[in-house]
Amino acid sequence: MPELPEVETVRLGLNRVSLNQPVRGGEVRLARSIAYPELADNFLAGVVGTQVRCWHRRGKYLLGELQRPLPLEAIAHDIVEQPSGEVQAAGWLGVHLRMTGQLLWVDQAEAVQTHCRVRLFFDQGRELRYVDQRTFGRLWWVPPSEPLEGVMTGLQRLGPEPFAEDFSVAYLTAALKGRQRPIKNALLDQRLVAGIGNIYADEALFMSGIRPKVVCDRLGKQRIARLRDAILQVLTTSIESGGTTFSDFRDVHGTNGNYGGVAWVYDREGEPCRVCGSKIARLKLAGRSAHYCPQCQR
Repeated sequence: MPELPEVETVRLGLNRVSLNQPVRGGEVRLARSIAYPELADNFLAGVVGTQVRCWHRRGKYLLGELQRPLPLEAIAHDIVEQPSGEVQAAGWLGVHLRMTGQLLWVDQAEAVQTHCRVRLFFDQGRELRYVDQRTFGRLWWVPPSEPLEGVMTGLQRLGPEPFAEDFSVAYLTAALKGRQRPIKNALLDQRLVAGIGNIYADEALFMSGIRPKVVCDRLGKQRIARLRDAILQVLTTSIESGGTTFSDFRDVHGTNGNYGGVAWVYDREGEPCRVCGSKIARLKLAGRSAHYCPQCQR
């Protein structure tokens, strides 16, 4: 599943290629890929004719801030009042990639992928395609009259962003205090911190020297401070690498990232630790794999 660095990589790519260009049309090839509105035709009616002012990210969600150019006659006769006098808010285009979702910026002439679920057509023969083999991902059009978190309810359950000021050592210390669950499981809880999944939880725990099974309440402030710093470091490194090479992740141009080649422990069971040479071990926690170095992590 794409995690924060992969989603951030897609966001940055979309902001480079797709802003302020009108959506001229679209096609929903799999209706269940649309989470809201209920009817795919209503989704297209809401999105077609808009422009994306900016792409944002919250946790693993992509949020396209939509605007709609005003008709010239509306501007001329002051029918609406807008600061710019040229556009009005048109809601949000929300995307969650889930396990295998991809957003690809391609030429319309390019052959349509077998697992393409949604197409949005832009000028100059370009289009944005949502491709999803496992079909777990979802798209939303949230009208401007409705609250974003009221429609995309998963946003309500997200903890702080890792790079935000409120993701502090004090916050993390208080959030982990009294918890009797393994720290690896806690890091996968999006209510604790938004955007971290299996890959970067393993990597951050290695960099902070903490074993995945250590109970949260046993971590002192010093180790928690190291963990927070490691989270920021590993996420920054992965974003700079364009995301991971693992699984089905692709950026908007169809290229996967470079992080996987330098992973410390994730998916490296039996291989030598890059620090001490010990064999990387793997265990199961709540049905998920956890990779670690028995020597470097305590």
